[in-house]
Amino acid sequence: MTTLLIRGGTVVNADRAFKADVLCQDGKIVQIGEGLQSPAGATTVDAGGQYVMPGGIDPHTHMQLPFMGTVTMDDFFTGTAAGLAGGNTSIIDFVIPDPKEPLMDAYRKWRGWAEKSAADYSFHVAVTWWDESVKKDMGTLVREEGVNSFKHFMAYKNAIMCDDETLVNSFRRALELGAMPTVHAENGELVYLLQNEVLAKGISGPEGHPLSRPPRVESEAANRAIAIADVLGVPIYVVHVSCAETAEVIALARARGQRVYGEVLAGHLVTDESVYRDPSFTKAAAYVMSPPFREKSNQEFLWRGLQSGNLHTTATDHCTFCAEQKAAGKDNFAKIPNGCGGVEERLAVIWDAGVNTGRLTPSEFVAITSANTAKLFNIYPQKGSVSAGADADLVVWDPQGSKTLSVKTQHSKGDYNIFEGRSVRGVPTHTISQGNLVYVQGDLRAKPGAGRYIKRAPFGPNFTAVQQRAAALAPSAVAR
Repeated sequence: MTTLLIRGGTVVNADRAFKADVLCQDGKIVQIGEGLQSPAGATTVDAGGQYVMPGGIDPHTHMQLPFMGTVTMDDFFTGTAAGLAGGNTSIIDFVIPDPKEPLMDAYRKWRGWAEKSAADYSFHVAVTWWDESVKKDMGTLVREEGVNSFKHFMAYKNAIMCDDETLVNSFRRALELGAMPTVHAENGELVYLLQNEVLAKGISGPEGHPLSRPPRVESEAANRAIAIADVLGVPIYVVHVSCAETAEVIALARARGQRVYGEVLAGHLVTDESVYRDPSFTKAAAYVMSPPFREKSNQEFLWRGLQSGNLHTTATDHCTFCAEQKAAGKDNFAKIPNGCGGVEERLAVIWDAGVNTGRLTPSEFVAITSANTAKLFNIYPQKGSVSAGADADLVVWDPQGSKTLSVKTQHSKGDYNIFEGRSVRGVPTHTISQGNLVYVQGDLRAKPGAGRYIKRAPFGPNFTAVQQRAAALAPSAVAR
């Protein structure tokens, strides 16, 4: 039996902060209160002057992803270990079937890869094509495998892009099952056209990447997906919102009462498109991801979205390719493998740029880094909460601790860091996963295979009410 007492800290949840000790046994939080007695044989962590918060949940990672002819540097062990070093105790990764690949085949493949995970993990499953077998597999995934979200790529033409027919069929099936559709919102047809036009003008370097994916390409796709979801009566989650236009589309839909949720990447909050103009191809290509980093003025709109509650979660889209892999696009930016790291740095970057600047309170920080994700994907309060009965996935956070982020000190296997040289104040001193100390003041104790697959139940009565309301409206809609 593993027993851990975290003593003398300030517990921070999404709703409030209070002084308390936290007692963990057998992977669960069993007691919270001041002056708790240490059981015989317990390990004690002194959290005096520090915060005790739910471990971060990154809802958007790509470990061991086969993409654009290569495979990411971080597998499920190295990627989740890096996350633990940064205070993240869970990830939700993506199963991405090839066109015409059965969903269940792809899911079993990803489950096999993830067995080496050092932290708890779950999956969104992408719908990249449609027929009756896909419909059937979606049912199996929800009812038997604990998947309650399905991803739709509106970009990457001639690869994994969904057309509107697939979106409509998949969204409707998700509604039937009590699952949440999620979308990568970029108009793939426009991206393909603009890539060719930019290349035809002789622009072949990384600076062409943002030119081929302007903000309107993103906001149009988000608006279209949100409209489809509205007609069908299904909630929708928009991943990696990067620009003011998309944030506004989401805010308008929410103002009309639609259930729309938005995710922001840590990188988009602090990094701008000037990185693509670095004269070094290697340095500029390191930042090639989609959607791209935007003109700096967009960052304030994203922060305001998080402050107002119109944007809800923060992620990384952790997807690491090394310089040699990125060099595949040396003569054509469209062939640079898309992806950046950040799973280790997310919490520190958001704390420093959010809490230290007054943009966020500590409780709002917890909301956007763990609690909201747990609530949206139906694993709250098991995750995302410091409360009796919750998983003992915690981070002890020193608000005065500082470090400089660098590839030289990161645990990710990537050979660059998109936050290179950034100094942050506010860092984890201890990370606890399943009640075990897995990171202690710089000592990473991650173990392959220690992570568990977390099933996520389909949504319940409130979601069913949405279905019933949509069905009730259908006849009158047709009559008009």
